[in-house]
Amino acid sequence: MKSSHNDHRFTQKRLKTKPVLIVLSILLLGNLLWFIAWMIPNGGASGSSEEVASVAGEKITREEWMVAMEEQYGRDTLLELVNSKVMETAAEKYEIDISDQEIDLELALIRSAQDNTETQVQSLNRDMQRQKMRAQLILDKVLTKDVVVEDEQIQTFYEKNQALYNIPTTYRTSLIVLQSESEAKETMNELEGGSSFDVLARERSVDVSSASLGGDIGFISKGQENVDAAIVEAASDLKAEQWSSPFELSDGRYGIVYAQDIAEGQSFSYKDVKDHIRRELALEQLPQSVSPEVFWKEFDTEWFYGE
Repeated sequence: MKSSHNDHRFTQKRLKTKPVLIVLSILLLGNLLWFIAWMIPNGGASGSSEEVASVAGEKITREEWMVAMEEQYGRDTLLELVNSKVMETAAEKYEIDISDQEIDLELALIRSAQDNTETQVQSLNRDMQRQKMRAQLILDKVLTKDVVVEDEQIQTFYEKNQALYNIPTTYRTSLIVLQSESEAKETMNELEGGSSFDVLARERSVDVSSASLGGDIGFISKGQENVDAAIVEAASDLKAEQWSSPFELSDGRYGIVYAQDIAEGQSFSYKDVKDHIRRELALEQLPQSVSPEVFWKEFDTEWFYGE
């Protein structure tokens, strides 16, 4: 099958943006799963009347809290659990294997593709991120197992888009922006005195969008057009879990950067990404996107919320 120039541009855009959409769902539902799992061990009958808060002397019990959580998030959380189990069952039936290397590649592409202006999100437990990515890969492999993509197509796409697979070192970064050098120095003193970076970002940072997330600006890397070069330069001098000294931003304000995590740059060869590209090109041939729910009937799936 021959692809036109426009087809390649469309697929390239999809390869860049699809991981971002995946990670958004990972972050939203994954954090909910972790939060509810954290509450369950203490949520038995013996602790149902435990007081978790009070207002004007009137207590709020753990049971009330759990009921409110179930009503607000229960359906989405259960859906995530069911779909994860459905995909594991599908992997067993169709003899699909997912390697750690495949998951590593997808997560590296997420870091490379993420646009911090659109995806300022809270950090996520790595194990849960990998679990969600595994389920997505199982789904994609099941859907594309019978789709034919010629090696020539894969090679051509790789040669035209090789830059996608030369992934720079990325820094998971938080930022506090202050109006003046004196404010930055004062904030620095509070950090050195033991204050939380997250709390200070919420209280002091004048960058509203990141302040609301405890300063989190996502993954950044050198050459990223939508990030002040001074921020990347400051982050690149840090080790994981270190913060920088105050530095001047291009607009005259001052910043302090915290490196949550650092992912060293990687270059993936054609052999490394061949299966990934084949799968993505195969997905482009499907008439519509498919979710794990399409397999519920096949695996006799029932759940609390009914149809």
